[in-house]
Amino acid sequence: MLASVLTSSAESPVAVAAGTVLLHRGDAVDQILHIVQGRVVLGILQDGEMEHQLGEVEGPFWLEAASGLLGLKHAVDAVAETPVQLQRVSVPEFLAQVQTLPAASQTLLMDMAKSQRQQTELAVSRLAKDADARCAEWLLRHAEPDAQVGGLAVTLRERKRNIAAQLGIAPETFSRVLRHLRDRQLISGAGRVLGLPNPQALRELAGV
Repeated sequence: MLASVLTSSAESPVAVAAGTVLLHRGDAVDQILHIVQGRVVLGILQDGEMEHQLGEVEGPFWLEAASGLLGLKHAVDAVAETPVQLQRVSVPEFLAQVQTLPAASQTLLMDMAKSQRQQTELAVSRLAKDADARCAEWLLRHAEPDAQVGGLAVTLRERKRNIAAQLGIAPETFSRVLRHLRDRQLISGAGRVLGLPNPQALRELAGV
């Protein structure tokens, strides 16, 4: 039902040659692509080449629809691996069609979009950033205002081993990075609550 509702507002399919860049990471989303037929590679482009590949998708498939639903920029680059037939839907039209769905379906769709986006960002972070940058990004994502430290702080609610696994690094590496960040005065505290005295420096390290 969802697919039929959304594709009803799409334009007629157009042919795209293999090797065509369909999406650029970091670009604003003004339309959403529906891959009708063909295979597309997702990943990170460097100098026109797919330096890091996250995976492949094959039509029928909505390409980076989560970014359009959440009003975010594209999280990945996408290149047609084979000749592709695709349809384009403007974001306003896409959202209008989604709003015709039952409320429960809309909630489910948004929850899935948030989860998919989070997983994509994590995968891109693992590929494109070193351990220091990944940790800095993780700290910023989990930061909350804290009156005791007079600014932002992160409460480590999981074991460091579990956090390291989320970041795709060894527990020893995670501990080393925290020591490194503490030496640079980017974090403070030694218990389960870590203060972030210089969030801007962390953002620069994380590249966000």
